[in-house]
Amino acid sequence: MLTKLSIKNFALIDSLQVEFDKGFTIITGETGAGKSILLGGLALILGKRADLTSLKNKERKCVIEAEFAVKEYQLTTFFTENDLDYEDYTIIRREILPSGKSRAFINDVPVRLDVLQNLGAQLIDIHSQHQTLQLTDDQFQFQVIDTLANISEEIDSYQQLLSNYHRTQKELRKIQEERTALEKEHDYNMFLLKELEEAKLEGLVLSDLESQYERLNNTEEIKTNLSAAEQLLGDEQIGILNLLSELRVASGKLSNIAPEFQQLAERIKSSYIELDDIYNDVNTLQGETEFDPELLDEVSAKLQKIFDLQKKHGVQTLEELLTIQGELSQKALTSATIDEVIQAKEKMLNELKKQLTHIGKTIHKKRTENIPALTTQLETMLATLGMPNARFKIDVQFANRFFSNGMDELQFLFAANKGGHFNELKKAASGGELSRVMLCIKAILSKYMLLPTIMFDEIDTGVSGEVANKMAIIMQEMSKSMQVFSITHLPQIAAKGAQHYKVYKKDIDNVTSTHLKQLQQEERIQEIAQMLSGAKISDSALANAKELLKA
Repeated sequence: MLTKLSIKNFALIDSLQVEFDKGFTIITGETGAGKSILLGGLALILGKRADLTSLKNKERKCVIEAEFAVKEYQLTTFFTENDLDYEDYTIIRREILPSGKSRAFINDVPVRLDVLQNLGAQLIDIHSQHQTLQLTDDQFQFQVIDTLANISEEIDSYQQLLSNYHRTQKELRKIQEERTALEKEHDYNMFLLKELEEAKLEGLVLSDLESQYERLNNTEEIKTNLSAAEQLLGDEQIGILNLLSELRVASGKLSNIAPEFQQLAERIKSSYIELDDIYNDVNTLQGETEFDPELLDEVSAKLQKIFDLQKKHGVQTLEELLTIQGELSQKALTSATIDEVIQAKEKMLNELKKQLTHIGKTIHKKRTENIPALTTQLETMLATLGMPNARFKIDVQFANRFFSNGMDELQFLFAANKGGHFNELKKAASGGELSRVMLCIKAILSKYMLLPTIMFDEIDTGVSGEVANKMAIIMQEMSKSMQVFSITHLPQIAAKGAQHYKVYKKDIDNVTSTHLKQLQQEERIQEIAQMLSGAKISDSALANAKELLKA
């Protein structure tokens, strides 16, 4: 509920601070005194866009601050989701700077207007004859029926299932699109995979293959050079080994003569052994080196195949080709199993559809069962408000379609007069009639759920004193479970309030400003008497005012 309101430098208000209590609060004042200014300030708290015309003094900022007791509204989740500090007494502040910039705060944390609007809608409801669009909205009409039917748990379960259903539908569409794409590419992908598999790339080292090709392709040159090396090493006359053997003998003799030649002899002997070993290896390699045209063709073809595949797939390495082969293999596997995945998703979707339909029928049944009680309550209450012939025709049809709140389509029809045709509320009822219908609906809802603070703005315009009295009784009854404000010109309603505030203008130094004050008992008598008789208050008006306040 709204506990405090502070307005500074807004329209005709210099500075205003007021505290409100629970129950039924009346606000009165002469036409033009500034009641609309008060509502305008509250509208800014609720997230309405601001402009520079709101500033009384264009050189100072405008500040509007409201404190709400929110403990009973279960808003901790909202505060957590929006990174706000939760307080049982939450303060909302709007600032309009001389530059035209507007700022909003919740418990001193800066917020966007959409966050403020979301919170404000859960805290206060301003209702006037010109603000009845909510009444003609399907979602609001469903809310009325569902509140009486007490099916919040069923609606929650349905919406969770519906969320799963939509998610599964989305997943199924994605997999089906993937299957379509795979089917389009299947033959070509299988051709590419077969081509890569036939190349037998696993385990190959490209550098080894290239070295093998070079050896096979240069066999004659290799044999020629090996033969030359054999001649240089092993010729009986001038071969290196023969000459080195003679050098070995000479060094051996020197080592026998003097010990200092021993190391030289060992080195020459070691060189001879190494060259002899090389000679044997050259002979072995010469014997192993044979021209193999078939193997050369095979290696050449394998290399060419690899190079062709690299060019075809736009890669540089053998490893990249193997990666592509793995991807194509995975696509082939996915293509083979995707039908099973689709079947599983379709089965899941059908099961969710069955569950949704079952709970949708339960919701439909409970809605249908509670419509007569709602119709009776509305028609009975409207009869007391001067609409004895008002009739409602509320029809809920099971549609076999999944909507956000069930499977029903709603017709909320109204006839204001005897013999009149049923039509949509917005077409069948005048502004005043819609206001009375909204009052009745809010009164009914207040018995079943915690409503935000409601402010009725002159919804009693054009009604008789007797009807006004009945409206006041309804609002008074509502105020037992919620905070209710009524801005009114009728004394019958003003007298029913637990608290009474007056909006008035005062001229100081040729400057007009708007003020708000709480009236005490004697002041209330004077105010109500003035509402009864005008500026000149008669004794009978005073007596009547006292009687109204006692009622």
